[in-house]
Amino acid sequence: MTKILVVDDEASIVKLLQFNLEKAGFQVITACDGKQALDMARTEQPDFIILDWMLPKMEGMDVCKTLRQERNNTPILMLTAKDDELDKILGLELGADDYLTKPFSPREVIARVKAILRRTQTSSEAAAAPDEVVLQFGEIRIYPEKYEVFRGSEKVELTPKEFELLHYLASHHGRVLTRDQLLNAVWNYDFIGDSRIVDVHVSHLREKLEEDTKSPRYIKTVRGLGYKLEG
Repeated sequence: MTKILVVDDEASIVKLLQFNLEKAGFQVITACDGKQALDMARTEQPDFIILDWMLPKMEGMDVCKTLRQERNNTPILMLTAKDDELDKILGLELGADDYLTKPFSPREVIARVKAILRRTQTSSEAAAAPDEVVLQFGEIRIYPEKYEVFRGSEKVELTPKEFELLHYLASHHGRVLTRDQLLNAVWNYDFIGDSRIVDVHVSHLREKLEEDTKSPRYIKTVRGLGYKLEG
């Protein structure tokens, strides 16, 4: 059973999410502050984290940042009462996979959780396949069945969304893909034109894969259209 850690200091929100997630078939554990959340993420090893932005003792963005620095790539859905675009982008830049602004529908939370988990679980199931497929461009190698990426001999640590985006670009090598195409293919739901989420994740990939992010060798920007992968 997929284990989800729900973190919020509002008991009513925790109760609402726990009820609906358990009804949808998930196992739920909860935390009410940032330090407790960080400890549980380390010890309980959840498959997914729903993390409030504003928390006592340690803010959600600091929890997210710390986990990513520890190379913990558990998918994270940030919840925020803030409607400022810069706050949302900051959350993504710190390593969150997605965000939702309060108030939200429990159905939307579950839909987004499932959308992120679907590809991870599919990839894990594919790992049992006898024939391993490797996608390579330049010195970058992608192992879809293992959910692994290497740059030369060095393993590159990616979040699930970063991996999915890179895999999709590599699967369409040399083809120009618009931001809307990438949103639909990788995020699997309507962001209502919020293409900044694509730009943020492309920026993350460049930081991890490119020697010179200002003059990228692999992930090229096609002005006015989107991105394409070369090499």
